[in-house]
Amino acid sequence: MSEEFTGRASAARPDGPSRRGFLRGAGLAGAGLVAGTGAARAASPDPLITEVQPWAQFLGDGVDAAPYGKPSRHEAHVIRRNVEWLTADTSSSVNFTPIHELDGIITPNGVCFERHHAGVADIAPQDYRLMINGLVDRELVFTLQDLLRLPRENHVYFLECAANSGMEWRGAQLNGAQFTHGMIHNCMYTGVTLRTLLNEAGVKPEGSWLLAEGADASAMSRSIPMEKALDDCMIAFKMNGEALRPEQGYPVRLVVPGWEGNMWVKWLRRLEVGDAPWHHREETSKYTDLLADGRARRFTWEMHAKSVITNPSPQAPILHGHGPTVITGLAWSGVGKIARVDVSLDGGRNWQQARLSGPSFDKSLHRFYFEFDWDGRELLLQSRAIDDAGYVQPTKDALRDFRGVSSVYHNNGIQTWHVHSNGEAENVEVS
Repeated sequence: MSEEFTGRASAARPDGPSRRGFLRGAGLAGAGLVAGTGAARAASPDPLITEVQPWAQFLGDGVDAAPYGKPSRHEAHVIRRNVEWLTADTSSSVNFTPIHELDGIITPNGVCFERHHAGVADIAPQDYRLMINGLVDRELVFTLQDLLRLPRENHVYFLECAANSGMEWRGAQLNGAQFTHGMIHNCMYTGVTLRTLLNEAGVKPEGSWLLAEGADASAMSRSIPMEKALDDCMIAFKMNGEALRPEQGYPVRLVVPGWEGNMWVKWLRRLEVGDAPWHHREETSKYTDLLADGRARRFTWEMHAKSVITNPSPQAPILHGHGPTVITGLAWSGVGKIARVDVSLDGGRNWQQARLSGPSFDKSLHRFYFEFDWDGRELLLQSRAIDDAGYVQPTKDALRDFRGVSSVYHNNGIQTWHVHSNGEAENVEVS
């Protein structure tokens, strides 16, 4: 196993601008650091208060108008979005979660990002089968009803694609948190521990690896060390309380907490126990991190601590003008919980501790907030996550110094948004 960049100390930042970079002016450091109050408007003869509005004069839809509820029509813009030029065909592509439109830590099922290798498989629940074979005492086949009879557990985990932020390795590219960091979602999964199924099959002593295979047209498959399989992996059939959506693997998917999303095999049909990873298959060679000297980091499944400010950001500018302003974002770590998040208004010169709010689960998203009075000065917004293992999210330059710019995967560098005096923001880099 190759050495890892630990990021346990804040990296030094050499002087000089990078691509689309900015020389940080001295005025940025004092851009309104004191939390403010008084966000409410003063009382005025506003007709929206003093006059009876149309929605209060007529009956609305009844309880049978939408048997399966959907968001308000005024929120129709809150959707997953594709990048058309990214792939030749959307059946082998990805779309992105609108993280800049969400709050809290749970991602609604309808906007969880998708990644497919052969499009969405359509499997009727009565036709579903899961086989366990290979180095086991008993080769078994489970129906969905068989799985539903086993003891269930509920856990909240994030799922992040290894390529999340991958297009930013060579510099600022995509102008929006949805596109730079939106290959992630966080859900409560209900299902059976993988350990329960493997114990029923009886793993032979030499069984040290597991091949998980999907039922889609690509027969998507990934190798997983048995140690991880027996630790916290799940066979999930519910997500946020309801059945998995088809695009999320209905009726059953694999959950591999804290590890890169390509291992969370959807439409799971087979688990084969072996004594080595399946070297002749694509999964042991494709998802590697190429270094500048031509070597590659293998078996880098774990997703290190990362964070991003979702508001303000390029798709979510400051609209209210000067005064009390809320900065918010997400932080996560594949090795445990987030212990602290720091926020900088001046591109990393000065850091202040953000406020974590909401439940703190292992290998889950954490929501952070930072309130301050904005006086209209330009900002260089950054966030820095620190997990409970002591890992400190590194700068992009620190990552590049260690790994070069030839990689695509596992970019957890600190993101910078430049907020202009008019409240609009763009994706930039600072050094």
